[in-house]
Amino acid sequence: MSGGQFMVVLIVAMVMIASIVKSRYGYHARHRGGLAGEPGAETAETQRLREEVKQLKERLAVLERITVEKESSLEREIERLRNS
Repeated sequence: MSGGQFMVVLIVAMVMIASIVKSRYGYHARHRGGLAGEPGAETAETQRLREEVKQLKERLAVLERITVEKESSLEREIERLRNS
């Protein structure tokens, strides 16, 4: 095996090993929670922010419902006054 062929085999082996390591450690850490500071990690701050967003969505839904109810009752009141 000449020096060029050996270099090609070495590069292919390095790429294969790197892809195995990347898929083994990169994928599992992202999708299983991983260590603190990694992209998929659930920290206390993340949990707090998720809870806050949930509460804000609930409050928004209540405000939307109140607004729609007021518009409907206002329309009914206007129609009642027109018909009087």
